[in-house]
Amino acid sequence: MVQYVLDAAVHEEVRALVVVVGHGATWVEKSLSERASADPPLVFVEQAEQLGTGHAVVVALPTVADVMSGTDGDVLILPGDTPLLRPGTVRALLARHRDSQAALTLLSAEPDDPSGYGRVVRARDGPVARIVEDRDANDEERALREVNTAIMVVRESLLGPALRRVGRHNSQNEYYLTDVVAELHEAGHLTDALPVADPGEAAGVNDRAQLASAEALLRRRINERWMRRGVTMWDPEHTYVDADVVLAPEVSLLPGTVLRGRCVIDRGAQIGPHAVLSDTSVGEGARVAAVEATSAVIGADARIGSFVVLAPGSHVEDSAVVTAVSRVTP
Repeated sequence: MVQYVLDAAVHEEVRALVVVVGHGATWVEKSLSERASADPPLVFVEQAEQLGTGHAVVVALPTVADVMSGTDGDVLILPGDTPLLRPGTVRALLARHRDSQAALTLLSAEPDDPSGYGRVVRARDGPVARIVEDRDANDEERALREVNTAIMVVRESLLGPALRRVGRHNSQNEYYLTDVVAELHEAGHLTDALPVADPGEAAGVNDRAQLASAEALLRRRINERWMRRGVTMWDPEHTYVDADVVLAPEVSLLPGTVLRGRCVIDRGAQIGPHAVLSDTSVGEGARVAAVEATSAVIGADARIGSFVVLAPGSHVEDSAVVTAVSRVTP
C-alpha cells in the first residue's frame, strides 16, 4: 500500500523520499527497498514512540534538513494509507502551492459523508484558518463539508518552527500535524487548500473492508491501463495483475489469471484461464494454460497444458510442449 503512495509522490523536483516507520519497521524497509530506484533516493526514519502525526514529521525533520542542504524548498507530506492517490493530483497540488506562493497548501475533499474527518475551517477571506478533528469539533464545525485529507505541502523553513509551537491539547493527547495550519495562519502566512475532484482518491485505508475496496479500484486502474495499451483481457473483473508486471501489446489474459510480482509477458502470449504466475517471464507467442509457476522462464512459442506446476527456477525451452505428466526441472 505504501508503495502506491511513494509512486504518486515521485516528481521531477523531488530530491528524496523520506519514510517514517514504526511497528514492523524491518519488514516495511525490506519490502520498499526491493522496489526502490536510486533516483530519488529512499531514506527511512524510525518513530520509536508514537505521539501523533506531528511528532512523525518532527522525527523526519533532521533528515529533511540534510536533503535540503541549507536551501529553502517545500516538503510534501503524504500519509501512508492513501494508495488511491494519483500522481496527477500530487502535481496539481504542487503547482497550486508554487503559483499561490503559499506557506502551506493542503489537499481537501468534500465526501458524501464527512463524519470522522477533520474539518477545514476557512477565514472569511478564503484562506484556511485551521483544521479541527471530528472528535474535537463542535456542532457548527461538524456541519462543514470540506475535510482535510492529511496531504499537504509546507515550506521547509517554516515547518520546523511551526511544529515546535504545536501542543497536545486534544482528546488524543497527540501532536497533530494539522495544527501547523493554524500556527502558520495566525503568524500571517498564506495557508491555502486545493479541493480534490474525486474525494475517494484521498480516502484512507483503516480496516480490511476498506483495503479490499481500495485493491479492487487499483486493480481496475491497472487493467484499464494495460487494455488501452493493447492487452486483451477476457474478463477484467477476474484478472489480477500486480503493479510491477510488464505486459507487451497483443498479450491475452484469460479469466482467473493472476500475475504477481515482476512477471514479464512478451507479445502475443496467451495466459490462462486460471494461471497463477509469480516473478515469471513468458516468451513471445507462448501459450500457458492453468499453470502455477514461480521464478520460471517460459520460452517463445512454448505450450504448457493445464494443471502443470513449474518448480521455482524452471526453464521451459522455446517451442517446448509441457503437459501435466511432463517433468520440468530448474
